[in-house]
Amino acid sequence: MKQISVLVVLLSCWSICAAAEPAACNLKGQWKNDLGSNITIAAVSQNGVFSGTYLTAVSATNNTIVESPLIGYQQLDGSSFGYTVKWEFSSSITVFTGQCFITETGPVLKTMWLLRSESENIKDDWKQTRVGYNIFHKLPKILKVPNQK
Repeated sequence: MKQISVLVVLLSCWSICAAAEPAACNLKGQWKNDLGSNITIAAVSQNGVFSGTYLTAVSATNNTIVESPLIGYQQLDGSSFGYTVKWEFSSSITVFTGQCFITETGPVLKTMWLLRSESENIKDDWKQTRVGYNIFHKLPKILKVPNQK
């Protein structure tokens, strides 16, 4: 009877401990944030480097919004990451940092960002950095349907 009790305790601890460990987050894929912006990450290398594109749904400029490149790093022994977007339609850059969480509804990226725009002169420099946050949800893979005749 004592052996069974020990086995039950060990199995209980194992299931609780296993549930407490963070699940690995695969950043590869397409993500959409709460404002409707999209990021696509092609792959994450063995050392945590990744690249992709960002298509923002919002902008402070009147320029036509176009897809912009991003490059970043993920901590492979954890779920934190960071990336930089070089906007192709304005002279600004945004850095994002965040963490991936595995939720009941799927993976979620919680991010904070700093957007830096260029200043015409040093006395207006104070207003050229903005800060914010976004939550991204992973989009499901879309299967390509072969052409039908």
